[in-house]
Amino acid sequence: MVAPPKLLVSVPGSVSVRSMASKPKKGLWDNIHAKRKRIKAGSGERMRKPGEKGAPTAKALRESAKPKAKPKSKSKRKK
Repeated sequence: MVAPPKLLVSVPGSVSVRSMASKPKKGLWDNIHAKRKRIKAGSGERMRKPGEKGAPTAKALRESAKPKAKPKSKSKRKK
């Protein structure tokens, strides 16, 4: 038996793959702050405890706290 082909359906208000690819990714702390805001608003979610499956590791938190390195510019200085 062959499975029927999946149809791509556009849902109003949904985010398409194309629009997601053009935006820079948000970081770990952006996601944490957004979840805290949803929890405060009464979403019923909860923050995961350290060590739980799906919780950020200590290494992930350390790495996200480091400032991002700025890309070096390729332009040459004029003398």
